[in-house]
Amino acid sequence: MAGYVVVGTQWGDEGKGKIIDVLSEKADYVVRFQGGNNAGHTVVVDGEKFVLQLLPSGVLQAGTCVIGSGVVVDPKVFLDEIDRIEKRGAKTDHVIISDRAHVIMPYHIEMDKIRESVEDRIKIGTTKKGIGPCYADKISRDGIRMADLLDLKQFEEKLRYNLKEKNEIFTKIYGLEPLDFDKIFEEYKGYAEKIKHRIVDTIPIVNKALDENKLVLFEGAQAMMLDINYGTYPYVTSSSPTLGGVTTGAGISPRKIDKGIGVMKAYTTRVGEGPFVTEIKGEFGDKIRGIGGEYGAVTGRPRRCGWLDLVVGRYATEINGLTDIVMTKIDVLSGLGKLKICTAYEIDGKIHEYVPADTQSLDRAIPIYEELDGWDEDITQIKKYEDLPVNCRKYIERVQEILGCPISVVSVGPDRSQNIHIREI
Repeated sequence: MAGYVVVGTQWGDEGKGKIIDVLSEKADYVVRFQGGNNAGHTVVVDGEKFVLQLLPSGVLQAGTCVIGSGVVVDPKVFLDEIDRIEKRGAKTDHVIISDRAHVIMPYHIEMDKIRESVEDRIKIGTTKKGIGPCYADKISRDGIRMADLLDLKQFEEKLRYNLKEKNEIFTKIYGLEPLDFDKIFEEYKGYAEKIKHRIVDTIPIVNKALDENKLVLFEGAQAMMLDINYGTYPYVTSSSPTLGGVTTGAGISPRKIDKGIGVMKAYTTRVGEGPFVTEIKGEFGDKIRGIGGEYGAVTGRPRRCGWLDLVVGRYATEINGLTDIVMTKIDVLSGLGKLKICTAYEIDGKIHEYVPADTQSLDRAIPIYEELDGWDEDITQIKKYEDLPVNCRKYIERVQEILGCPISVVSVGPDRSQNIHIREI
């Protein structure tokens, strides 16, 4: 068997989509195991840019694409993405959805907007796509699953019960108009008709593929530092985008995972609220954002930029049990002069080499940096590791040494061809 898991090691936007697209060339299956349409992943093929939110990045390849049980699915977004990529010539017959995946409903989106707008509430910086409220209903056992869309009577009963409760909240607590049952039922009845042929029990399909020694690539959304358990809580997502999330999100045994591949940007970025110890503010941070094109793939929001944080990197490497690291966007560092990597934090006079649970303490953290010489050469067309500038190689090798995990691939540009393979994954 060959189960490969690809995870982000920072706060997302590391370039997972590009790497998964490359790896999926030889994959028989690509499986999304958590998240929803709250994060965009970008794939560039022959100069053509595809921005996906819900569909697995491997949808542009021939292998079967699975949206697993741990994903929350907005049917409208799913159908819009299918239509959009079909119009650009891609086939989608190979896309299937787990019958255990939960369905994002209009009341989830409405609740997300309300919660983010409440004046006294901590602003998490959600995308207001209904992801968190959908997961909340899942945990409270009130969720509607894809299997329910295959039985309209059952769907009607669950929707009626849920909407009655949600409308009580909307009208009596927030003074809003109630959502209309008939409108929602007819809308989702239409979605069900269009996607019912894709809704299947994906667990035996994925496990059979692994048992037959086929290559199965597991793709998460977001990243380690947005994990509900191990991220900078409460500035996190509502699921587990770590390697551990694969077992519950895809329905496989941990013994069937062979490789944990962590994707790490050569510097650090973060979108939205939350602590960011190595953040660079002012003109230099703006310069990195401009060179790297650091704007949200879906929202267009500018990303906060900072030096490479190896406290976060070490934390992600250990928790995920990474076997390989893919370092992306190292070309952005060309011409920046002296470079810094953060190896520890000082908080209230104490040295921390791992991320502490007390998120508020990170606002007081002082990054402890190691400085390295930079390089000026344009490296975007380089194909071999030995052809990279000496200082670029020293940067890569120092990061590898600190993390104790091999950097197997280095990305030097946005196109799928702009990768340097140091070791075979």
